[in-house]
Amino acid sequence: MPIPVLKLTNITKTFGSVIANQDVNLTLEQGEMLALLGENGAGKTTLMSILFGHYTADSGAVEVFGKQLPEGSPRAAIDAGVGMVHQHFTLAENMTVLENVMLGTESLLSPRHDKKTARGRLEELMERFCLELNPSARVKDLSVGEQQRVEILKVLYRNARILILDEPTSVLTPQEADHLFTTLRQLVKEGLSVIFITHKMREVMTASDRCAVLRQGRVVFEAATGDTSAEELARAMVGSEIPKTRRADRQRQADREMLCLDAVQVADATGKRLLNNLTLRLNSHEILGIAGVSGNGQAQLADLLSGLIQPTAGRIIIQGKPLAKPSPAAMLKHGLGRVPDDRTGTGLVADMTVMENLATESYRQPGFARRGVLNFKAMASHARQLIKSFDVRCPGIDTPVRKLSGGNMQKLILARVLADKPSIIIVNQPTWGLDVGATAYVHQQLLDAAERGAGVILISEDLDEIFRVADRIQVMYQGALSAPMPTREVERAELGLLMSGNRSPQGCALGGAA
Repeated sequence: MPIPVLKLTNITKTFGSVIANQDVNLTLEQGEMLALLGENGAGKTTLMSILFGHYTADSGAVEVFGKQLPEGSPRAAIDAGVGMVHQHFTLAENMTVLENVMLGTESLLSPRHDKKTARGRLEELMERFCLELNPSARVKDLSVGEQQRVEILKVLYRNARILILDEPTSVLTPQEADHLFTTLRQLVKEGLSVIFITHKMREVMTASDRCAVLRQGRVVFEAATGDTSAEELARAMVGSEIPKTRRADRQRQADREMLCLDAVQVADATGKRLLNNLTLRLNSHEILGIAGVSGNGQAQLADLLSGLIQPTAGRIIIQGKPLAKPSPAAMLKHGLGRVPDDRTGTGLVADMTVMENLATESYRQPGFARRGVLNFKAMASHARQLIKSFDVRCPGIDTPVRKLSGGNMQKLILARVLADKPSIIIVNQPTWGLDVGATAYVHQQLLDAAERGAGVILISEDLDEIFRVADRIQVMYQGALSAPMPTREVERAELGLLMSGNRSPQGCALGGAA
């Protein structure tokens, strides 16, 4: 029987009282693609960090090609043939593709760099694995998908035979994701072995040979992909049935316009245009999905709709009335609720308590304050009611928010935003990093809000999420919006082309009228 290319035996890792991995046993065969799944905090990234030498296990062993790997040494892992592509790329943007690939492969004492030989080897790898790039191009000028190819080429250039990818498609268009898995299949065909960490069941079912599920630091399920299902994997991840999102048939004829952007533009202090001629209409009882690859203006759109930045041209109209000067206070006054993408940076104050965070947007309201004096009894009662209604799991209302899990932080933000039943809700990347159970909960809250009459704008880089809950879709590319499309009429490939700026459906240019 052939020796596994990778064998993890009884790996245990703790951080204080938190058990990240406990007695984990896992193998990887030559020419195999293994999908590693698990809830947020299940220990997936910690396990891969132990394998790559970023962490040292408390106990257990890692064997690569039958030889035990020294602990805590990324260099030893690389020399043994292990390569890792992180979710957030580690590239020098001001350097070329070739320079990034060569970085760290030559001695610092070398009198000169042998770029000619390196370029020849790089071009051979690109041709062999269909990874087309210009070796002389600067990384800052590449698309996100092209930057990921550079990361993979860096690993291949170092003769990796085991490739680990952490959430590899989180910032890719559908076409780029398809190209990635085509490349991975070619790597596997050539004898490499691949582990990829993902939350996307569609990728698991179509790309992997075998699946392993971690829950609370333990391997709780392993199977050949063809012998299992997405539903079985989801149950293994959370340890119970996943709640189904219920989608009611909303009455389209009763809809009214809640929010309108009329030829809106936004420029920075230097005059550079950040948002270009945006036209958007949001109706009541509707979820409007804004798709796009990260960095195409979604953050500026969210800030604009939250009143954090001002339009330099065009109009913002809320329920038929133009808004003279948008501001966060004005938006709240007009019934807008905001769920930002950065939970601890802009959504919550990590060192404040659950109660204090729940009151940050309502502490001026009658009942919570009188003549500038806060009514802590009323705030506490309000907080207890919300954590019960939204199932925020925490020791109590005096718990610092930084001690909550990502899913419970998101529930806390939703509780604060939805408690006042806003008529317009802006949600930006609402399920980033959440497990399938928490994601289903968030989606149901948005569907329920639309059902009772709110208009919801869902900004997301996850097309599965947008297809699951949105009624209409617009794509954002380089600060402009495509014409809206009914979700039931649009194809995933069509959206991918829009996300890469290649074409617009039905002849509608990006930034065109809705």
